[in-house]
Amino acid sequence: MKRLINLFLALIAVFGGLLHAQDKKFVPITTYPRGDTILIKKHDVSYQWDLYDAIGSLFSKYAAAPKKDSVTKKPIISIVPAFGYTLQSKFAVTLAGNIAFRATPASKISTIVVNIAYTQTRQIIIPILSNIWTAGNQYKFVGDYRYLKYPQSTYGLGSSSSILNKDRMDYSLVRFNETVFRHISGDFFAGIGYAFDDHFDIEEKGLKNGTISDYEKYGRSTNTISSGITFNSLFDSRDNSINASKGFYGALQYRDNKPFLGSTSRWQSLIIDLRKYYHFPAGSNNVIAFWSYNWLVISGKTPYLDLPSNTWDPSSGTGRGYIQGRFRGAQMVYLETEYRFGLTRNGLLGGVVFVNAQSFSAAQGSNLQGIQPAIGPGIRLKLNKVTKTNIAIDYGIGRQGSRGLFINVGEVF
Repeated sequence: MKRLINLFLALIAVFGGLLHAQDKKFVPITTYPRGDTILIKKHDVSYQWDLYDAIGSLFSKYAAAPKKDSVTKKPIISIVPAFGYTLQSKFAVTLAGNIAFRATPASKISTIVVNIAYTQTRQIIIPILSNIWTAGNQYKFVGDYRYLKYPQSTYGLGSSSSILNKDRMDYSLVRFNETVFRHISGDFFAGIGYAFDDHFDIEEKGLKNGTISDYEKYGRSTNTISSGITFNSLFDSRDNSINASKGFYGALQYRDNKPFLGSTSRWQSLIIDLRKYYHFPAGSNNVIAFWSYNWLVISGKTPYLDLPSNTWDPSSGTGRGYIQGRFRGAQMVYLETEYRFGLTRNGLLGGVVFVNAQSFSAAQGSNLQGIQPAIGPGIRLKLNKVTKTNIAIDYGIGRQGSRGLFINVGEVF
């Protein structure tokens, strides 16, 4: 616990300094207006391109683009049907995309993100993530809805668990999480929500060596339900929730699961999510981003599949370099830094380099174990220049031979 407290004191010091630091004024790339569109010869490298412009340039000498930041009440849809690959799913057929719009011209950008997939390991994945801002930014509705048919292995509890302890499992999941935030002052919001997670048809294959798995020691079950009220606070000064280039994001969620709401057991958890973005060097389009994601069981007996675990955050972003669920435990502390830079002056291609580190405890009341780092490079292909949506292709390298390709629509954080 002392180690946990020291880590949090360090987090507060780092992010407190980041929050009070001033962002340098951003100087956008110059464009040339002509009526309601921008007409630029395709060889003018100061013109910002996306995938649709690149395809259109094959058939036309000129390409038309909306004005900068022209997201309006009319939804802008970005869709990519493709083949994907992740460590946990292997090859997958995916239909990924997002919808962006504003309730009013002065409202923040609302988004709905969908990433439907069927994988080589016979997983069915249907997630819908929504962030909806009302007129005047008075309310924000945050939703996380999922259906999963999910054969997936676990590797025991704690970040010192061995990759050799592969425990094959299969289960289905229905999730309904919804939070309503109310504007308090400035960029600060407070909210209340409801969270429901139903894991059913749970099957365990067991360890190949025949020894008792951490899952069996923890408590075997064929069905678990976590149902509870959440209390939330939010500070969000980002310039774009899809692909931020400056600003700060801080979210706090306390979840209280109770049997009278249908929960299998009573347990409480706390999630602290902190992010900060800078232009670096100042005046450039390049961005350095910092992320801290900390997921802690406060008390009670959390169902095994609801314990904090890498890549099980809402955006499935934590732990690039490791298979989803590689580390699991009652406490999770996570840090990541990513540097984002352009590869072409027209914005079509970009690159990233990232480094992250995570530490988990085992069962409730135990200490944090070893720190597990990962590093990697990535490529960004601009899918939609108006919403700044990228296709993200990353290669992560972790310890004990963990490595793999990670493909997503949108930034990891």
